[in-house]
Amino acid sequence: MRQRALPFAALLLIAGHALAWDPAGAKPGGISAEARALHERILVLDTHLDTPANFARPGWRITDRHDHHGDLAQVDLPRMIEGGLDGGFWVIYTGQGTRDAKGHRQARDHGLSRLVEIREMLAAHADAFELALDADDARRIAGEGKRIVFISMENASPLAGDPSLLELYHRLGLRMLGITHVRNNDFGDSSTDPAGAEWQGLSPTGRALVAEANRLGILLDASHASDAVFDQLLELSASPIVLSHTSADAIYDHPRNIDDARIRRLAAQGGVIHVNAYGGYLVPVAKIAEREAALAALSERYGPESRMTAERIPAYLAERRRIEVRYPVRQAGFEDYMRHLLHILKVAGPRHVGIGADWDGGGGVAGLEDVAGLPLITARLLDEGYSEADIEAIWGGNLLRVLDQARKVAERLQKTPSAQD
Repeated sequence: MRQRALPFAALLLIAGHALAWDPAGAKPGGISAEARALHERILVLDTHLDTPANFARPGWRITDRHDHHGDLAQVDLPRMIEGGLDGGFWVIYTGQGTRDAKGHRQARDHGLSRLVEIREMLAAHADAFELALDADDARRIAGEGKRIVFISMENASPLAGDPSLLELYHRLGLRMLGITHVRNNDFGDSSTDPAGAEWQGLSPTGRALVAEANRLGILLDASHASDAVFDQLLELSASPIVLSHTSADAIYDHPRNIDDARIRRLAAQGGVIHVNAYGGYLVPVAKIAEREAALAALSERYGPESRMTAERIPAYLAERRRIEVRYPVRQAGFEDYMRHLLHILKVAGPRHVGIGADWDGGGGVAGLEDVAGLPLITARLLDEGYSEADIEAIWGGNLLRVLDQARKVAERLQKTPSAQD
């Protein structure tokens, strides 16, 4: 357990904004004093923070308090403090482009630029954030009252032109690697590519990438990948694998989700599934052609959200809300998220489950719109009868365990001469 010592600057940030709670035991906002105290006491990590997409946004700062409905941000330092989020994996996300030489260069350059943006944020706010390279770093950083920054990659396409870049990324902090995103790539098949399977799992280059990630101590992440890729990662990886942001097929049968049999196999091999809060993977959402066309035209007109200026955001959001009102679809809520989480906990057990809500990447549901609301999950887990030890494992302990295991495997592999030596 941690003993958090908040710096004075952090205390100023939360003044007037913290989730109110009564130490005598009242339940404002549905969070008891017991739940809030437990949440503050344990290490709270999320495995999928897409927030680095905001780092290059003109005028955007991680130390300002933002509002998701006002400026498209779900994670910042004030709300991390309010929600008791110690940190987690901050994502280098790259959309899947063309797979020719030009596309490989663009992906390479984008991935390196995003890595630089994360490192620049760390340098600019060294009093509040620190890079973590292993589980011991995470515990120390939290104990010093700072927020933990592990680095992950979602979609390995920045490596397609030069897989040897993985070692450079590792030296600069990368500790988790997701194979694919929503389309197939040079390393393996996606769960959602309209063209279907290309490699029937991992490509030969993808198999080599698995071995190199094991050698370096980088966790392998099967979220977004096809079932065949998941199966082959379990077979090939010398370290436990993770799903950094995935939900349950049994609750909503979607290609992006995972079935109970595979959840059990993941747990049996020591892995961890971190449950996603992306509404479209939690509940069925109708596809309305007019709505999709209107949203696509809106995005074309305004450009990427990650590059949108503060001055343009209100107009963009106003137009988007008009589209959403004109073509309403079902919206997922907190109970929908908890159905997935509680089901996966029953299937895998609390030592193989974590949280990866996909913040700033489409995650968040009604009643859990940003990271300030995270204590609601702890409160609900307590109400469901999970112990303090269980909840501590779910929020961070399980992740730190697999990070330790990946490091130990890497140390062993690096000491073992290869067959070519």
